[in-house]
Amino acid sequence: MDPRPIGMFDSGVGGLTVLHECLVSHPNEDFIYLGDTGRFPYGPRSAKEIRSFAWQIASHLLSLDVKLLVVACNSATAAALPWLQEQLPASIIGAVHPESEAAAQTTRNRKIGVLATEATVASGSYERALLNLDAGLEIFSEPCPQLATMIQNGDVSSPEMVTAVREYAEPLKTAGADTVILGCTHYPLATPMLQRAFGRGVTLVNSAREIAREVGEVLERKGIANDREREGDYSFLCTGKVDAFVAVGARFLQMPFENVERVDITELERIGAI
Repeated sequence: MDPRPIGMFDSGVGGLTVLHECLVSHPNEDFIYLGDTGRFPYGPRSAKEIRSFAWQIASHLLSLDVKLLVVACNSATAAALPWLQEQLPASIIGAVHPESEAAAQTTRNRKIGVLATEATVASGSYERALLNLDAGLEIFSEPCPQLATMIQNGDVSSPEMVTAVREYAEPLKTAGADTVILGCTHYPLATPMLQRAFGRGVTLVNSAREIAREVGEVLERKGIANDREREGDYSFLCTGKVDAFVAVGARFLQMPFENVERVDITELERIGAI
């Protein structure tokens, strides 16, 4: 038994979809979530810059004595996960591998689409992960430069969102993908609209569910789960305005949203660049 909390971070509120699934699946665990809202979005940034941010946040969370670190951000996973796993003395889970495994097992025609940020698509991380699982897969990746920002701002149903979703879905529909990876933790918040755009015949793979499953597997395998008889707690850190983080985050977490503190970006930057 290990009573220490699990640390989790994202560029903004998207990772709250992962936290929600983890709170439901692992109700006895404690969680600390850090949203880097002061530097959102990560998608247009370079891999080097995202890696530096991920290093700073991961180091900060480890200083709070977390037992497991979840990179609940696809852009950060793509840019930094292997490097973080090599450099830091902790178990670290990212978003790409769990989703890729689920997609490879789900597809019927071996055509898989990926909706993701520009940084994630440019990294080629999903292509590598999927082809390592099945070299015969056909993979079609579509960068979605507007989607995460619109969702971060609380827009999941406007006419502009409808237009953007249709635009991003069309190339993957034309390619015949029967399985689509939602390659950004913000995207599950727009699942109803995405499913409508793709149709019922296309399976959407949700990073939140897959990461929560892997968290459970790691806790079990390493013997670091908390007491199953207790009720866990959770708290939040953000680098931007607390009021804005709470206003959007509470709607997306769908659970009480309290215990929020601000971390000054300069405090993270003192940790240094990689």
